[in-house]
Amino acid sequence: MEKAGGGIWTWINYRGGAGQLAWVLHRVTGIGVFLFLLIHIVDTSLIGWGPEVYNKVVKLYHLPLFRIGEVILAGMVLYHALNGIRIIIIDLWEEATRFHRQLFYAAAIVFIIIFFPTAYLMLRPLL
Repeated sequence: MEKAGGGIWTWINYRGGAGQLAWVLHRVTGIGVFLFLLIHIVDTSLIGWGPEVYNKVVKLYHLPLFRIGEVILAGMVLYHALNGIRIIIIDLWEEATRFHRQLFYAAAIVFIIIFFPTAYLMLRPLL
């Protein structure tokens, strides 16, 4: 008999299907956004150490690697938001559970329509 929850192993033991993929991506993107918020709080608090320290750290954000990171962050926020809306629809409309796969694919299409032009605009200065 398996333990309830299963921890990280339930993420790794992928059994297929849109539902599990949506579940894993929702958690991964949630953790990514949370880590960004922690980093943002730390870098903003550096102003307390003086403008020199703060400006040195903020100058790092102008590197191309950070621009790529911003695009990834934008993708994580967008996916997390769209999947959150999908979850709300499923929670509030009982019949939607029958269409959870179609809702996942609809959210994926909206993600693609929004993300790729946005990523291009964000990365254009690097091209």
